[in-house]
Amino acid sequence: MAQYRQRIADIILDRKLESKGAVLIEGAKWCGKTTTAAQKAGSILYMANADELRQNLQIADMKPSSLLIGKTPRLIDEWQVAPRLWDAVRFEVDRRGLQGQFILTGSAVPTETELIQHTGTGRFAWITMRTMSLYESGESSGEVSLEGLFDSPSEIFATNRLTLDDIAYLICRGGWPLATTMGKNAALEQAYDYYDAIVKADVSRADATLKNSERTKRIMRSYARHQGAQVPIKTIQADLAVNESDALVEETVSLYINALRKIFVIEDVAAWNPNLRSKTAVRTADTRYFSDPSIGVAALGLGEKDLLGDLNTMGLFFETLCIRDLRVFADALNGTVYHYRDKNGLECDAVIHLRNGSYGLVEIKLGGDNAIEEGAKTLNKLSDKIDTTKMKQPSFKMVLTAVGSYAFRRNDGVYVVPIGCLKN
Repeated sequence: MAQYRQRIADIILDRKLESKGAVLIEGAKWCGKTTTAAQKAGSILYMANADELRQNLQIADMKPSSLLIGKTPRLIDEWQVAPRLWDAVRFEVDRRGLQGQFILTGSAVPTETELIQHTGTGRFAWITMRTMSLYESGESSGEVSLEGLFDSPSEIFATNRLTLDDIAYLICRGGWPLATTMGKNAALEQAYDYYDAIVKADVSRADATLKNSERTKRIMRSYARHQGAQVPIKTIQADLAVNESDALVEETVSLYINALRKIFVIEDVAAWNPNLRSKTAVRTADTRYFSDPSIGVAALGLGEKDLLGDLNTMGLFFETLCIRDLRVFADALNGTVYHYRDKNGLECDAVIHLRNGSYGLVEIKLGGDNAIEEGAKTLNKLSDKIDTTKMKQPSFKMVLTAVGSYAFRRNDGVYVVPIGCLKN
C-alpha cells in the first residue's frame, strides 16, 4: 500500500472532530475523502461495498443504529446510499453527548432527501474536500505561506522551480491523489477516466434521472470554454443549440448543471461585494469553474502541447488550478474564496476573505513582466476604491503566477508569488 501523503484536510478534520459529534466530508470521487477519513477512524463501515451493499441497505432501513456500532470515530463511507443513516447518526450523537463520534464521507448529495428529517445543525460539521493542491502533491515548495501574507510582511523571498511545461502537465494531470503516485502517461489518463465515468454513469446517478451522455459532454465542453467567466445559463444553452435537433430549454441545461454540481464536478465562485467609496454596481453572478482543472481539459480533449500552443486557453485552466489551491488553503484558515467584478469591468480573480474580516486580493497570471504589471495595476485600482472607513484595508495584494524565478514583494507593496512557492 502506498504511503499516506498528508492533506491539509487532516488539520481541518481534527479541528471539526473536537467541536462536533459528527463530521461530514464531501467532495468529488477519487479526491481522497475515504483515505483521509480512515487515518482518523477507529472503525469503518463501507456502505457501498458490493459484497454487503444489499445487507447494509436492509439494516439501514430496519434498524440503522446497528450500523453505528463500532470504535469511534466510526467512519461511514458513502453514507448517502442510505439517507436514513443521517437521522440515526444525529440521534446517536445526542444520546451519547460526546464529540468526535462519527465521520461520514459522500461523493454525491443524497437523491432521497425526503428521508432526512433533521438538518443536523449543532451535531454535524461539514468539510468540502478537493483534489490535491500543488503543495499537498509535492510540486510546490511551500516557502510562501498564505497565512503569513495576512500578516503583511515587509518582504518575502522564495525560488520557483516549476516551468511552464511543468504547469501544463500539472493542469492536465490534476490533483487526483492516485495520479500523483503514477508515471506521467498513466497519470494523464486519470482525468479522462474520471470524465468518462461522469458522462456515462455518475451524472445520471446524481439525481436518479437518466441523462444523455452526448448532451452531458457538450455541456461540459461549454462549461470548459466559459470557466473563469460569469456567463448565464442562456449562453451555455446557445452553445448547445448548434448540435441539438430540438430546442433545448433553459431548465434542461440547469438540470444537467445541477447534477454536475451535486457530484462536485463543478464548483462556482460567489461574487464579493465590498463597501466602495463610489456607488459602483457590483456584478453578483457566480463565476464558473470545474473543481479540478483536469476535468475541463478532458472535456475539451486537450493535452499539454495543446495548452502550450494556446496560452490564452492555458491561462483559463491555470486560473482554475489556482482557484482550487486557494480554496484548499483558505479552508484551513477559515476563509472563503470570492470573485470581484463591477459594471465598469474592473475585476479581481480571487478575494480570500477570513472570518475576522481580513481579506487579500489576488490576480492570477501565467507570468511575464507585462502581465504582472497589469495585475498589480488592477489590484491597486480596486484597493483604492474600497471604503476603509467601513471595512478593513486589504491585508495583502498578490499576483499569483505560473512562472517566474522568484517570489518577492514589489516596491508598491504587491506580492508576486509563483504557485510553485505557495502553501496554506
